[in-house]
Amino acid sequence: MNDKKRVAIIGGGITGLAAAFKLEKSIKESQLPIEYELYEAGHQLGGKIQTDYTDGFVIEKGPDSFLARKESMSRLAREVGLEHDFIHNDTGQAYILKEGILHPIPGGAIMGIPTELTPFALTKLFSPLGKIRALGDFILPKTTEKNEDISVGHFFRKRLGNEVVDHLIEPLLSGIYAGNIDRLSLQATFPQFQQIEEKHQSLIKGMKQTRGKQQENSAESKPKKGMFLTFKHGLKSFVDAIEAQLSPTAIHLQTSIKKVEKKGDVFELLFEDGTSKEFDDVIITTAPHITASLLNTYPFFKYLENMEATSVATIALAYKKEAVHNPYKGTGFVVSRKSDYSITACTWTHKKWPHSTPEGHVLLRCYVGRPDDADIVDKSDEEIVATVLRDLQGIMEINDSPLFYKVTRWKESMPQYHVGHTYKLAKIKEDIARHLQGLHLAGAGFEGIGLPDCIDQGEDAVDSILRNM
Repeated sequence: MNDKKRVAIIGGGITGLAAAFKLEKSIKESQLPIEYELYEAGHQLGGKIQTDYTDGFVIEKGPDSFLARKESMSRLAREVGLEHDFIHNDTGQAYILKEGILHPIPGGAIMGIPTELTPFALTKLFSPLGKIRALGDFILPKTTEKNEDISVGHFFRKRLGNEVVDHLIEPLLSGIYAGNIDRLSLQATFPQFQQIEEKHQSLIKGMKQTRGKQQENSAESKPKKGMFLTFKHGLKSFVDAIEAQLSPTAIHLQTSIKKVEKKGDVFELLFEDGTSKEFDDVIITTAPHITASLLNTYPFFKYLENMEATSVATIALAYKKEAVHNPYKGTGFVVSRKSDYSITACTWTHKKWPHSTPEGHVLLRCYVGRPDDADIVDKSDEEIVATVLRDLQGIMEINDSPLFYKVTRWKESMPQYHVGHTYKLAKIKEDIARHLQGLHLAGAGFEGIGLPDCIDQGEDAVDSILRNM
């Protein structure tokens, strides 16, 4: 008779990998009586982490980095032996593309919120009236009551006005969530801004004070490092390093699950091939609509079934250096919501991440797909590249065809945390605690879409299991 606790992990993206690694570590170091199995429907682990290695280029097809200040990913990387592979992004000017002109993001702007008034006053990104409206933030009453959830767009429009939102805040924030900020939940995405308003009333005052304290705490003698980290051999090297630590017999690729159902004290996993297995605990890390379909026996997961997800595509373009004349010093640009372009952003990857590009070459990484307007993602590679090049030609001079290009589509891959998200998740957790103990939901659709957020969720699910042993 097997007295070990049996745990199933469904989904082999970074959330599932983090959960598997923590279980593996607990088994090895603490001799805990646990067995786990990780099931992935695809042919490889890593989920959206996919790195392409062509002709000496290191091209990220999904996420390209993670926030250095969120330490769980750095810590996990050290645990799997990648402590010498960290690379910070090169810092440089970032721009907003508006009406054919690249405007430098005003100095001191944090997530679009001005903390230095002189650069804000001098920028040509906004009209004089738009600037005056933004300064109304100093005198306006609070926008929200404590614990009230409103949209990110509504919050910032009330505080800083439409111009600053449409031409600065929206391009920056929607680049993170690929969403419509007038529908995104403030509490689920940027609760810190609500807390700053609660404490200081003025966002500008609050951000200025927060920034001042951060600068005081940082060593002035140190050269400024970028906010983001990656690995010299690409993010795929991180996935490979984790996989190398896992028991090979616990990993099941190209294995699809049809249903998860509780039968007495255990969960039965029904596989697409008609077989089934029983487990004491199940960690599901799949996209929300897939999670809902696995649990469709129960009435608790309608929100996940109906949760919106946007589609985007990334386009990497490789050139010889002499083929691209880019007069701008910096790392790339995002596109104003009100501008007539298909691209939403472009990273000059060879400048931001020099390790990614062989000497004498240029690597551009562009993004297309907007909420409510993602038709371009369904077009052919050639059509997408032609559209992107038309948009780029007005900004920089490109006088040759790319050496090669890589188009990667992410269909319905960016889960949208609409207003009310945190309350609906709380209700789901309550229903699970009452009716489905031993079930754990985690991943980008729940409590943060960044790689460190997903790692935190995978590890938290395991902590919950270990606490109950």
